[in-house]
Amino acid sequence: MALDLHRIRVLTEIARQGSMTGAADSLGYSLSAVSQQVRKLEAEVGMPVLDRRPRGVTLTDAGLAIVEHGEVIARQLAALDVRLADIAGLHEGSLRLGTFPTAGASILPVAVTRFTAAHPGVNLNLRSARISGLLAMLQAHDVEQALLWDYEWSPVDDPSLTVEQLMTDPTVLLVSADHRLAGARGATMADLVGERWITRAEHHPVVEVLRRSAHAAGFEPNIAFEAHDYQEAQGMVAVGLGVALVPRLALANLRADVRVVPLGGSTPSRRIFLARAASRVPTPPEIAMRDVLRAVSAEVAQGSRLYGP
Repeated sequence: MALDLHRIRVLTEIARQGSMTGAADSLGYSLSAVSQQVRKLEAEVGMPVLDRRPRGVTLTDAGLAIVEHGEVIARQLAALDVRLADIAGLHEGSLRLGTFPTAGASILPVAVTRFTAAHPGVNLNLRSARISGLLAMLQAHDVEQALLWDYEWSPVDDPSLTVEQLMTDPTVLLVSADHRLAGARGATMADLVGERWITRAEHHPVVEVLRRSAHAAGFEPNIAFEAHDYQEAQGMVAVGLGVALVPRLALANLRADVRVVPLGGSTPSRRIFLARAASRVPTPPEIAMRDVLRAVSAEVAQGSRLYGP
């Protein structure tokens, strides 16, 4: 049996006021509207809920049972209103956010610090994965949001996602402290013909960035070492084994014995964006985190955070 909560509330108010007229006045209804709601409730229950007498009404056993539970329901609904207000006001709630390693080492720590300082009651759960894993998490609703990246030749183009670009992450040149270009204000791929290269192993996307950039400049890159992470790549660059192309966000923890040189020309940059399932309405914590990530990304893009010249 599924009873209408509104009709339970009407009966509970009749019991509280002691009459149908009092309930009508309290609820702002007409007396006939209250009577109609009672009759519909009795039809749902299949038995009378009021004993109608010349001088008023009293509750039947069924009516007493309904009112007893109705008062509990009313308290629970009031408590629910408070909880929902707390969630809307970010005093509580949760957020599951996906990220990839270079974002997790650069923009995300700043964003998390700001978010948790502003909303300490929100339970923040972070998960790191490669792009394929993050897409799977979004599709399975294992995370509400995820930081993603792509390049123009392999865009994330999924109609089930709503995406917002946060920033462009440029590709930069990494050289040793004593390299001939260490003090340069900029360079192009044409300046790098004949260099040996440190790149990433296991078909990492930066390999394609190097290949395309070198081919556009008219040479085939000479690979000296394939690193399994960017810290390892920095180490090999530092000892002069070669130079490297690296996304700027991968250099949040920059070694003192390497130098970053901006690259001009047509060297590809990657797009950093925030994604969520298009079928979902964003929650208050999601909106708050989006706003924090927007601000931090803007600061990084303008060069006011994380990186030196």
